[in-house]
Amino acid sequence: MPEEIEPIVVIVGAGHAAGFLATSLREGGWRGQVVLIGAEAHLPYQRPPLSKAFLSGEIELAELLLKPQSTYDSAGVTVLPDTRVERIERTRKTVTLSDGKSLQYHKLVLATGGRARRLASPGMEGMDCQPNVHYLRSIDDVLRIRAQFRPGARLVIIGAGYVGLEVAAIAIKRGLNVTVLETQERVLARVTAPAISALYERVHRAHGVDVRTAVEVTGYQLGPFGDAVAALLCGDGTRIAADLVIVGIGLVPNTELAAAAGLAVANGIVVDEYNRSSDPDVFAIGDCSNHPNGIFGQCLRLESVPNAMEQARTAAATLCGKPKPYNTVPWFWSDQYDLKLKMAGLSQGYDQLVLRGDAAGQSFSAFYLKQGRMLAADTINRPQDFMLAKRFIAEAVALRADDLADESIPLKSLLPAAS
Repeated sequence: MPEEIEPIVVIVGAGHAAGFLATSLREGGWRGQVVLIGAEAHLPYQRPPLSKAFLSGEIELAELLLKPQSTYDSAGVTVLPDTRVERIERTRKTVTLSDGKSLQYHKLVLATGGRARRLASPGMEGMDCQPNVHYLRSIDDVLRIRAQFRPGARLVIIGAGYVGLEVAAIAIKRGLNVTVLETQERVLARVTAPAISALYERVHRAHGVDVRTAVEVTGYQLGPFGDAVAALLCGDGTRIAADLVIVGIGLVPNTELAAAAGLAVANGIVVDEYNRSSDPDVFAIGDCSNHPNGIFGQCLRLESVPNAMEQARTAAATLCGKPKPYNTVPWFWSDQYDLKLKMAGLSQGYDQLVLRGDAAGQSFSAFYLKQGRMLAADTINRPQDFMLAKRFIAEAVALRADDLADESIPLKSLLPAAS
């Protein structure tokens, strides 16, 4: 009788999704081996603080880690840091590592995340190679940026999304002179309503940030020694002096490994509601996965910690023989100055926007409705509104715009009475 081989789950990636999955497998009863392979030299760590507390120096590297090494040891998880997976052989069920070794798997989970989108417009060729030009995605990126964060330094940030504005808030507190350049007509234009954008522009300007919208960067100039960017050139003819530049223009999912292995890829690795790819023995979770969402009736690729953790839970449950579909309301957050922005749902396709509270102040909510049902909510310093909005979205509650806007009516009273 042939000897039974102990099953192995191999996790490719070492971000939030991967780290949470590794320990969740043990909690779910997985008795086989668990191997976690990460390209970085660090154990799995939290990424949101990179552009906030870690950038500011308020916390150090050890505080970023999801779990210490001892937790993985106790759970029997083998962590292979500083190692890349070069190839997946699905017929043989092996992965080839950067050191030339091969590793067998029973089930494979791709948690490959994404990488910062690079500047690729004409006139920007070669700027990435300059030592004072940075992207912010990893611990090592932030360590390089922190080394150049000097009071009085002229920082130019390209992109006014979450990361760009969070970096601006930290840099101003550290005494840098900050300019933010955005191609859209307003900050956060791709993700939020004009009232939210207006508040953030107003607050950043009040703190001394030079926010410039509808501006396209068309080129750059090097300093007299040719070893650093000295200025950015804009389409309107302006020249903006810079001591350092940070680019925050989005994320590209890491799908190349999956595509080379013949897995279905379309704006991410295509998975089902259990996070299984087109190969039932290969799963994908986190920023790299494109999954169906029953609440919104469409496939989504989300870049958020809550999504990474929920997908890790789903994959762990399925791998442990207790499948449960992933079907939750997406949510996100951003902390800048004293503003705590929490967002639930997805606003695309809304036909009505309702504001609750004083949009000129720093505590209000924006609700996005479609045919009397809430699609999404952006809440500023209103945690209770956020929690209730998640329920309105998940339960497809019928709502009246006038009731949502009227602060004399408690939001909780708009939920259906318990049966």
